[in-house]
Amino acid sequence: MGLIDTYGDQLVSAFWTTVQLTFWSALGALIWGTILAAMRVSPVPILRVFATWYVNIFRNTPLTLIIVFCSVGLYQNLGVHFAPEDSSTFIDQNNFRLAVLGFVVYTSAFVCESLRSGINTVPIGQAEAARSLGLTFTQGIRMIVLPQAFRAVIAPLGSVLIALTKNTTIASAIGVAEASLLMKTMIENEADKLFLVFGIFAIGFMILTLPVGFLFGYLGKRLAVKR
Repeated sequence: MGLIDTYGDQLVSAFWTTVQLTFWSALGALIWGTILAAMRVSPVPILRVFATWYVNIFRNTPLTLIIVFCSVGLYQNLGVHFAPEDSSTFIDQNNFRLAVLGFVVYTSAFVCESLRSGINTVPIGQAEAARSLGLTFTQGIRMIVLPQAFRAVIAPLGSVLIALTKNTTIASAIGVAEASLLMKTMIENEADKLFLVFGIFAIGFMILTLPVGFLFGYLGKRLAVKR
């Protein structure tokens, strides 16, 4: 209990930052991943090519490389920033938002592939029926295909979300004060309690990820499209 008493407030703050990173990154990845999935099945060749290359490149690029590039490449070399420079918390805000950008870029590739597999479960006759009713490709995929595709891949999307939650530890590479950065500090200060420190953070991440797994598993069975 000594560690909890000493680092309790910092633990809450660090895991809250992890939750925020996960939420905003998941939201951005879901939006961009859905757009990419629509592009992958689009009748426009250039959109299919772009989405295919995007997925293949970023799905096979180390996440650490992407996160470090967002900080070193975008901010330090190109001057791109996402926070007001006159703010007293500019560095913290900018690093957080750069980390979110990196996670969105990376995770959206996995969201796209999960959704594409869901789209493939929708009978092609439904898309043809939509076109025969005069619906455009965008209307058909938005109103008919995607709703069924999402229901078919709820469980896989849950796995992507769990992976994203654990991947947020990489944000410490650019100084984001999330859980793993605090863990490094605690290891340095409490070297004689190494296993206890590891246990605290392992339990913390289990508290974050296990309910997500159970929830998405339940929803996946409850909302599955009956074929």
